[in-house]
Amino acid sequence: MAAADVHQQAYAALARTHRGRPVAEIVPLLRAAADRALLGFTGSDLVEQAQAISSGAPYELRVRVTG
Repeated sequence: MAAADVHQQAYAALARTHRGRPVAEIVPLLRAAADRALLGFTGSDLVEQAQAISSGAPYELRVRVTG
């Protein structure tokens, strides 16, 4: 399974279980998922994702793989 797919699954799971939770609670969970998937998201990327999860806003996760 591709790294982006691993993170997307983790994101979807957090979106189901953490809506309405504080962003500060979600960011470390996203960081751990990104680390497991070996994705180098910036802190602002993770905050943006966490804000979408917390608010329930639609969010399109886009990952560009280089190498």
